[in-house]
Amino acid sequence: MRVIGVIPARYESSRLAGKPLADIHGKPMIQHVYEAAQGSQLLSEVIVATDDERIAQAVKAFQGQVVMTRVDHACGTERVAEVVERLDADLVVNIQGDEPLLPPILIDECVQALQKATDVGIATVMKRIPDEQFEDPAVVKVVTDRRGRALYFSRSLLPYPRTRTKEFAVFEHVGLYAYRRDALLSFSKLPPTTLEQIEGLEQLRALENGIGIQVVETSFQGDLISVDTPDDLQRVRAIVASRS
Repeated sequence: MRVIGVIPARYESSRLAGKPLADIHGKPMIQHVYEAAQGSQLLSEVIVATDDERIAQAVKAFQGQVVMTRVDHACGTERVAEVVERLDADLVVNIQGDEPLLPPILIDECVQALQKATDVGIATVMKRIPDEQFEDPAVVKVVTDRRGRALYFSRSLLPYPRTRTKEFAVFEHVGLYAYRRDALLSFSKLPPTTLEQIEGLEQLRALENGIGIQVVETSFQGDLISVDTPDDLQRVRAIVASRS
């Protein structure tokens, strides 16, 4: 089975322009993400998908694979789908380009979940969170059925603990996705849906169209940091410096 990882990367960002090229301990952020993805045991290939020549040149400088895409994509999923249309692959992992500390095990857990759930087109990852993150709208929550299929994603607290039992737990959705090739190409062509637009969560488009999403709880216990702001970038730089 051929499994490829695609990292969509664009230069513009409302809160941190040019962040794929932000220096983190002597390397651009996109290189950290690329090298983390290469640590996966299941990916046959890793590709950066971008519409910006500056990012393309940075990837080539560290001898990574890069594919130029159109500039009019509304989201990273569409950019990944454009690349996949040209490739022979069974499964595709959409790897966020702003997570330089991504543990490779998350990729493998996500891929394995999709390999096992043969009747769904998408798999993703969740992680248990502490009480202090329950009300944070930046932390997207997910609830699943008994088979691990997503029931709903929300920026609100899910589930609401009207009665707190010992089984009560809240899980953050980690924005990493594995797709079957056909499911990705179909999903990328669907128009935005009502709940997606209300919550600002693209994955709800799949649920609203009846596309099942398998969710696996990661075994990874560390912090997961997406770089969205200058403060996030400084936190990541400090962590990488301490590891070195």
